[in-house]
Amino acid sequence: MYIYISLYKVINMQKQEIIHYPNLSTMLEVEKVLRNSDKLLSKEEIKRRLPTKIMHQTLNTILGYMENRGLIHIGEKGILWTYNPSPKLRKAIEKGVEI
Repeated sequence: MYIYISLYKVINMQKQEIIHYPNLSTMLEVEKVLRNSDKLLSKEEIKRRLPTKIMHQTLNTILGYMENRGLIHIGEKGILWTYNPSPKLRKAIEKGVEI
């Protein structure tokens, strides 16, 4: 089910014509805002917390990229940073059994 939804989002993103691609500094600013937040953030709240203004389409492109890479989770109530590079966590996931 999740794979189908993820592929559906990627296909729909590809159909949209992207007017403005984000640069690296903008992507790092969005990442910093999401990493430093301890609660769910809406897209508007992310835009408010950024030091520079950003186009809505550019933010959607960045968030789509981050979600496809597994860095964030976009839910109905907001966006949450989920990436954890801990080697202990990675080993636990590898040893775990999927139910």
